[in-house]
Amino acid sequence: MPDAILGISAFYHDSAAALVVDGRIIAAAQEERFTRRKHDPGFPRHAVSYVLREGGIPYDELSAVVFYDKPFLKFERLLETYHAFAPKGYRSFLTSIPVWIKEKMFMKRMLREELAQFGTGKVPLLFPEHHLSHAASAFYPSPFQEAAILTIDGVGEWATTTIGHGQGRDIRILRELHFPHSVGLLYSAFTWYLGFRVNSGEYKLMGLAPYGLAQDPQTKAFADIIRRELCDIREDGSLLLNMRYFRFATGLRMCDDRRWTDLFGMPPRKESDPLRQDHMNLALAIQQVTEEIVLLLAATARRLTGSSNLVMAGGVALNSVANGKLLQSGIFDGFWIQPAAGDAGGALGAALLGGHLWEGRDRRPQQPDAMNAALLGPSFPPEETESLLRRYGAQAKKFEEFNELARTVAQKIADGAVVGWFQGRMEFGPRALGNRSILGDARNPGMQKKMNLKIKYREGFRPFAPSVPEEDVARYFELSTPSPYMLLVVPVDRQRCIPLPEGYDRKELYERLYFGRSDIPAVTHIDYSARLQSVNRRDNPRYWQVMKEMERLTGTSVIVNTSFNVRGEPIVCTPDDAFRCFMRTEMDFLVIGDYLFDKASQAHLAGDPRFGEVFGPD
Repeated sequence: MPDAILGISAFYHDSAAALVVDGRIIAAAQEERFTRRKHDPGFPRHAVSYVLREGGIPYDELSAVVFYDKPFLKFERLLETYHAFAPKGYRSFLTSIPVWIKEKMFMKRMLREELAQFGTGKVPLLFPEHHLSHAASAFYPSPFQEAAILTIDGVGEWATTTIGHGQGRDIRILRELHFPHSVGLLYSAFTWYLGFRVNSGEYKLMGLAPYGLAQDPQTKAFADIIRRELCDIREDGSLLLNMRYFRFATGLRMCDDRRWTDLFGMPPRKESDPLRQDHMNLALAIQQVTEEIVLLLAATARRLTGSSNLVMAGGVALNSVANGKLLQSGIFDGFWIQPAAGDAGGALGAALLGGHLWEGRDRRPQQPDAMNAALLGPSFPPEETESLLRRYGAQAKKFEEFNELARTVAQKIADGAVVGWFQGRMEFGPRALGNRSILGDARNPGMQKKMNLKIKYREGFRPFAPSVPEEDVARYFELSTPSPYMLLVVPVDRQRCIPLPEGYDRKELYERLYFGRSDIPAVTHIDYSARLQSVNRRDNPRYWQVMKEMERLTGTSVIVNTSFNVRGEPIVCTPDDAFRCFMRTEMDFLVIGDYLFDKASQAHLAGDPRFGEVFGPD
């Protein structure tokens, strides 16, 4: 009988399930993709059902179910925090503690009740610590036999940051930083203060930061205020937050509005407020401070472990700008980041812990890693697309030869079209990597604006990522290693860049934004950087071939890749999700498997209420 471990993360945000069989990652998916509720925190019943079905494993034959954290330790942290800050936090106490007493204190019973729908067997239920699950998700799938492990997020039970060392199948945690002192919560406080949503808007803050002016005295003053008043950063990268300025420990808000307004000379920005230069400068300041902390932590990890390799997980590991700076620093020779670095990836780490520590399974690192290019979600047979055609009365052309389809799609993109691209297994993690993607021409100077405003319906300042064949990376970007998971921001090759005009820094946001800064302007951010994805022919041959067809037509193998969704909804999962998203946007074409849908051919479906607008606040 196979050694099958089910991992689960749930009840906070980004619930997920993962299945590991005989040490091999079989399947993993976030619950939001099935329920269509972004960041769904509920028990991941659909994701559990999928991974068991994908693995062909009946629930009763599982060796263990592993939950990604220890609820009792988290409850202890809540009680001790309220006690330490009393009488502050009384309202928050009355809100949260009854929920814990009624539900989460009895987590084991809750999980048993939820799992009963899958089988009646009494499968062992295990509870590793939150940051150990993150560490496992980073180390076990990595290509390294031994590595330093750095996990950074908001908070787990008590830990907010850990430094560990992985060797073989063993993981040792060497240092911990405890709540309320947290790099992730510091960054989230600025996310909230600048008008974005905590736990989803941090990447918007990261995208806004390059619009800040690094040489502006205001930016430097903001960074100094953060270091002097908000956090005491130590030489080893640990920090102490000045809790006079924060409310997340006991309140229902991230920070003290009055004190922050006095500090920075501006009130909290509302989501609907226009973005001013002081907002952009403040975004840059906190990004710079975060990068400083991450680099210090990495240097400490190198010193403590003596390892030349580093692996990372936790929500802060999704800060691809900081990751790029860390790679360029040369602190480590080998560097690998878990693509599902947030809480969803905790389910995968929990499952891997169950196999390697609970079952004692040996570990053999794989090259380039054990993540199957993060293509761990469901795929759908052609019959699903044929059913969709009948159900909606839609029109599509089926291609018998993929070579012809790839040439056709490349020509459409080169002609300025936006193409929805749906192939194979869905990605696990927050990034679309070429199977649930929207594609455009990176050479087109109007593509960034079109895709933001007419396809994604989101803020116009947000950048788009390039995909490029792995072997072509050095032709376009200042990077000599692969970046398969879109987790590194690196400079665009200098020879492709266009100098800025006189007075550029004094122009308004959108005047700066729409200036073409390179010969691939749709993916070149305002600071001449790009968050790139390199595509290996072995991992994703269809997507790779479209880029090579683009190169044959245009001389450029870079294309725009953004996730297949609109504001406020998760990335599409099924062909039906993809078609409805296609019909609600100004996308020109949609490819599902071997079928090509032309928007013009669906004119008879215009106004159909089944495709009404359903997107909302992100």
